[in-house]
Amino acid sequence: MKINPRIHWFAFFCFVSAQLVARNPQTAPARQAHTPNRPTASSAPGSDQGSKIDPAKEAAIRRLLDLTGGAALASQMMDGMQKNIKPLMSDALPPGDYRDKLIDLFFERFRSKANLQQLVDLSVQLYDKYLSKDEVEGLIQFYSTPLGQKTLSVLPKMMGEMQTESMKWGQDLGAQSMLEVLSEHPELRQAMEDAQKGVKAH
Repeated sequence: MKINPRIHWFAFFCFVSAQLVARNPQTAPARQAHTPNRPTASSAPGSDQGSKIDPAKEAAIRRLLDLTGGAALASQMMDGMQKNIKPLMSDALPPGDYRDKLIDLFFERFRSKANLQQLVDLSVQLYDKYLSKDEVEGLIQFYSTPLGQKTLSVLPKMMGEMQTESMKWGQDLGAQSMLEVLSEHPELRQAMEDAQKGVKAH
């Protein structure tokens, strides 16, 4: 039996959509009313609220981020996210002339609202959380060496290939797992096939 890939992608899209709806300003007050103890944006890492970083350490962290191309990496991460999510959204949305325009407008709006400096500031908070000033300065020394510079030049390519290969690995593993479960539980396979027929009928 061949598994319809749209089942997986549609589930992913529903998750993404749920996250988007959850962050919609029109629904936020209702959610906060039921979760009074939930951390707000003002208490999130990178905000002006909370503990302050030692100025000397912050300067060292920002120097390290400049040396390692922090802003460029943030932009690359954004591009990679769009590249990976776009086909998933296309597969999940019902076919139609509207689809490409909707997806393009979504990413256009998403990127217009994205402030990469916020990602850099968040990185500063996380470096401060997990690394000491001496460790940050040690990284600066390492990345200033020829080996450190080579590491910086090849790491994005390595991460990009790892992301691609890990997605393929996950898809193959997921397909195998689903086939085995459906083979062991024919009643579930029949129920899924009946559900698919019901969707097509509508």
